[in-house]
Amino acid sequence: MADAMSLEATLTEVTLVWDAKAELGEGPIWSTRDQAVYWVDIKGRMLHRYRLGGGKQSWQMPENIAWICERGGEGGFIAGFDRTISELRLDPLVITARVTPEPDIDGNRLNDAKADHLGRIWFGTMQDAEREPVGSLYRLDSDFSFSRQDAGYFCTNGPTFSPDGKAAYHNETVGDASIYRFDLLVDGSLADKRIFAKFSPGEGYPDGMTTDAEGFLWVAHWGGWGISRFRPDGTRERFIRLPVSQVTSCTFAGDRLDRLFVTSARIGLSEQQLRAEPDAGGLFEVSPGVCGMPTNKFSG
Repeated sequence: MADAMSLEATLTEVTLVWDAKAELGEGPIWSTRDQAVYWVDIKGRMLHRYRLGGGKQSWQMPENIAWICERGGEGGFIAGFDRTISELRLDPLVITARVTPEPDIDGNRLNDAKADHLGRIWFGTMQDAEREPVGSLYRLDSDFSFSRQDAGYFCTNGPTFSPDGKAAYHNETVGDASIYRFDLLVDGSLADKRIFAKFSPGEGYPDGMTTDAEGFLWVAHWGGWGISRFRPDGTRERFIRLPVSQVTSCTFAGDRLDRLFVTSARIGLSEQQLRAEPDAGGLFEVSPGVCGMPTNKFSG
């Protein structure tokens, strides 16, 4: 692929909707129930809620929070904290720990997750220092049992799925800067891992992502100033430039799922860089021109 910085970006409206100045904004999800986009600041230990009808609210967390997924029948959320997966309820805030996937691996933490069409949560782990490929991709089932499905990652990111539920996608952000595609089998296991797309030097690194109703992938560029839309064959269809370099993830929202919200980060940026991109760490809305997929909920 060509250098993202040299591509002619697709002309679209980009609006800063929340100047949150998040250290590491991530994991946006759309809640039809609450008519809101929820997203986290991992290192800032915050959970944010942006209501489309107006209103912003934040909750301070006791530790790093990597992701949340809505629950189905039980209500509330499932959240991935630093090392523990917990039940989470708001107003009042109640956190109930359920499982710790890697109690014996010092230095690892949870990072990025998404529920599939059957209500299973796929989540990753990574070494916080990003020095060794000791991260893994797991599947969490409705009974809170979990199983390792892939391993050998420096930085796990962006699980997402094809509209028919037959393919899973997952990113290695730091190592070979690749998006992998897997066959997602009926029993919930993965098969035939192959490279779907690979980022070139200068494009940044593939971070969080989501799938639209046409089966195209929308992928955030960490260090690459925007998001790309990839066709199901792995070729890029467009690039949308944002006013911040560390773009982290995205989700479709709204009654028609035709609004795209994008998170970003300011962690690691110098004072000079922050002067050049003062909106770093904000939540943005872009006009995608297509509709997304409904947000899946955890079945447990």
